[in-house]
Amino acid sequence: MSRHMDNQGSASPLTREARLRGGLFGLLVGDALGVPYEFHSASSIPAATQIEMEPPAGFERAHSGVPPGTWSDDGAQALALLDALSRDRALDLDAFSRNLLDWTHRGAFTPDGRVFDIGLQTQRAFHALNAGVPPAEAGPSDERDNGNGSLMRCLPVILVASSRDEAIRLARKQSLVTHGHLRAQLCCALYCLIAVEIVDGQRAPDAVRAAEDELLVRYSNTLDEGELKIALDGRFDAPQGSGYVVDSLWSAVHCLLSTGSYEDCVKRAVSLGNDTDTTAAIAGGLAGLLYGEEAVPERWIRALHGRDIVEERLAKVCRET
Repeated sequence: MSRHMDNQGSASPLTREARLRGGLFGLLVGDALGVPYEFHSASSIPAATQIEMEPPAGFERAHSGVPPGTWSDDGAQALALLDALSRDRALDLDAFSRNLLDWTHRGAFTPDGRVFDIGLQTQRAFHALNAGVPPAEAGPSDERDNGNGSLMRCLPVILVASSRDEAIRLARKQSLVTHGHLRAQLCCALYCLIAVEIVDGQRAPDAVRAAEDELLVRYSNTLDEGELKIALDGRFDAPQGSGYVVDSLWSAVHCLLSTGSYEDCVKRAVSLGNDTDTTAAIAGGLAGLLYGEEAVPERWIRALHGRDIVEERLAKVCRET
């Protein structure tokens, strides 16, 4: 019998390190799994049994020149954030911004030096950074500027945060560089709180409820309360796997709560279509935390390009936590 329990049952007796390693590998593997299916509608995605790093014959894969098993902007930006946090756990936004610009200009934090997917809002933020705008002000902040680009990368926050307060603060802070709107910041905070609860051994449904309740208490009667309620109301909508930060968050949570294994979770994320790499990265990060590193299929770990990069960065962080 597997030691990994269903997410509706008792929490599995995993070590913190196994969960954290599972979370980062889960994000990167989910991202890589979703890359070839990006931009396709849900109806055109192959059956779950056929969703693999290499799509079935005849499927018109996105990013056709990218080798199977390659993470995209989601994984690269997550590693850029992890690197900045490992150097300064308070998160120096100047250093984080330099990492992001190193990624887009020179292919840093990629397995092969190639950059093939940058969101439009993130591009605008990079233009602002290059023009000398301070990192804390670079992220577009209009209501329409609520893409999922800061949500997809924020999981490394919980690898270094020593408290829920710190996880919330860092989740929101890292968002500012590319996604400055309160809604995007709060979705990042909610995701990281869910992640913290999972690492602490909570069942997935309980982790989601606890994170919701904590933010409602924290932001009651504040200027953030209205935006938080908009973010929370997204849980009532059907998942679409879109690039809108609220839908992206709840699509990933839906995949986590409606499945019982890492593999089923990320395949469910891909099956939603649209922003498949990001939905699978966000969902995969949570599923990796819940089920642990051993639950990420070995065939996908072997297929992941740049595993040595991940191992090096994980070893450094895990030694210090």
